[in-house]
Amino acid sequence: MRAELVIDCAAIAANWRLLRDRAAPGACAGVVKADAYGLGAGPVVRALAAAGCRHFFVAQLEEGLAVRAALGPGPMVAVLDGFAPGEDGLADLTPVLNGLPDVEAWSGIGRAAILQVDTGMARLGLDAQEVARLAEDPAPLRGIDLRFVMTHLACADEPDHPLNLHQAVRFAEIRRRLPRAPASFANSSGLFLGPGFGSELARPGCALYGINPTPGAANPMRQVVTLRAPILQVREIPGGASVGYGASWVARRASRIATVAAGYADGYLRALSGQSFGMLAGRPVPLVGRVSMDLITFDVTDAPLPAPGDTIELIGPGNTPDDIAARAGTIGYEILTSLGARYARTYIGA
Repeated sequence: MRAELVIDCAAIAANWRLLRDRAAPGACAGVVKADAYGLGAGPVVRALAAAGCRHFFVAQLEEGLAVRAALGPGPMVAVLDGFAPGEDGLADLTPVLNGLPDVEAWSGIGRAAILQVDTGMARLGLDAQEVARLAEDPAPLRGIDLRFVMTHLACADEPDHPLNLHQAVRFAEIRRRLPRAPASFANSSGLFLGPGFGSELARPGCALYGINPTPGAANPMRQVVTLRAPILQVREIPGGASVGYGASWVARRASRIATVAAGYADGYLRALSGQSFGMLAGRPVPLVGRVSMDLITFDVTDAPLPAPGDTIELIGPGNTPDDIAARAGTIGYEILTSLGARYARTYIGA
């Protein structure tokens, strides 16, 4: 028996429409890197395209090729890590140029590209010295079909962080120094920072998949993922018996333990050991003992008596990726992108 991962493509499309409306009058892209945050790029990009999305961002070249194959011709597919010019079969992908050497390599080719500038991440993008050189001599840009100039917000999920305003001011200054081109600025959380973060193209990612772009406030996004794992065995144990590796959990009373077919090999993080719960017949049941490679154990003593083949919901509306991430000491992005290949995947609302 396999655990089932259900992905609601209609919810993804609805989330994109909500974000599109916040991005207006600018356009709204869909960030589908890392196999659409682990949920499957093919079904996700087709659902987004059907909803009206015409701009897609991936991280790596291979991801771009897969997304283009799923979409067919037409929508822009941009590769954030960039790629070298002149490679066969790449004419339908748009590189992001992340440094002056990238700009010089693409100069004169006449191909579409996006220019990234660094405004505070110290990661990818032209640094201050490279911007100054390009502002003094913009000739390398004249041979490039420059679709957008973009930057990336470092602290958008912290609305009061001073770096947000600093990046907005810095980005405006850089754009004034460079040849005119449309801007791409806000990420998921950036769309909730206010009009100073608007641009011709927003680039939301995590919010498409139900992750809360406004931490500390109610989540405006629809939930996308449900994960249910089958019960393999139900066992009665006496008080004082231990469960799992390391005997890390000991029953204080006679208990009923359900063993479930999922584990850290499936992306259910070991850090959740003793920290999380599942839902059985609408009732929370605590995870007890350590998460192992293929198995998890739950105390179902106070729930309706389950049978092998019944399922426990590991992720769902009352136990979201953000909730699970908080218990594991991480972020919802990691929960989604860790979801393993062994799940039986079902796409609904596609």
